Order: sequence, then structure tokens, then C-alpha cells
Amino acid sequence: MSRVGNSPINITAGVDIKIDKNLVTVKGPKGELKQLINSDGITVKIEENRLIVKRATNQKRHKAMHGLYRQLLSNMVYGVSVGFVTELELHGIGFRAKNSGQLLEMALGFSHPVMFFLPDEVKLETISEKGKPPVIKLTSSDKQLIGQIAAKIRAFRKPEPYKGKGIRFKGEEIRRKAGKTAAK
Repeated sequence: MSRVGNSPINITAGVDIKIDKNLVTVKGPKGELKQLINSDGITVKIEENRLIVKRATNQKRHKAMHGLYRQLLSNMVYGVSVGFVTELELHGIGFRAKNSGQLLEMALGFSHPVMFFLPDEVKLETISEKGKPPVIKLTSSDKQLIGQIAAKIRAFRKPEPYKGKGIRFKGEEIRRKAGKTAAK
């Protein structure tokens, strides 16, 4: 039994949802998102200011799609009303980040600066405070897109386990390894 799929999604004030066959469009103050429901056994209905996702059978595939599409629609409703924020920290000597519009320029210890252009759906902000590592702040209404972009930025310089240098999510703990010990 899908526990995630059975719980209804509360529609917050200011959010407008349209269902056209298998295309769900969610509009809100932060933007507009669309989701195509490819599974034939999944139906979406609006009842009493709630969005309800139902499945046709108890097949394993329908159970999996039931929970998946319910969570995707829930993320869409939350994203267009509140929005998602992801913060990345740059740990390392000389690691810097600055942006000009949607172009992110990072100094990550390579011989050249790393440039990354972000789509218009994601708002970019870089924060540099003295005594703290530089922070890249990403804001968007689309949770999938912001997660994918954050993963791409992190992939430029993943945190290494010996010194902890690299790009990491804010609050992420890195498992540190002990280095080589000197011979006695």
C-alpha cells in the first residue's frame, strides 16, 4: 500500500490547478509548472480544495507511479506558493564565486575560472562574507531543476575526504579520512 500516494495534497490560497486529460498545470505567485502523467492507471482529481491522486489497480508499477506522481504534484504546489532554496558552500583556500546575471564564475583551484550559465527559472545569488566560506544561493519554484543544477555545480569540485576541500551543500557533513602517518 502506498502511504505517500494515499495522502491528499492541500491546495494553498493563490494556487490555481488545471487538469487537462493527463497534463496537470499548477500556477501560483512564484511561477507556473506543468507535469505530464504518463501512467495510464493514475488519475488526478480536485475535491474540496484538495488534489487527490488515485491508482487503478494494485500492480507493483501502479503503486510506484502512484507515490511518485503524488509527490511530484505536491512539490509543484509547494514550489509555486513558497519556492525552494538550495545553498552551496565553497570550502578551500582561494575558492571564490561571483555572478553577473545568470552567469556563475567560480575560482576552484584550477588554472582557469569555471563558468556556468544558469537557466532563467533559477535565481542566482552569491554571498561572500569575511571569515566564512563563499555561498552560492539558488532559488526556484521547480525542485527537480534546482536539484539538478546544484548537483552539476557540486560536480565541478566534489568535497574530498582528506582536507574537506570542494563544493558542498550547506550543512552537509563530509566523512573525513586520516592521512598517512609518518614512519617511526
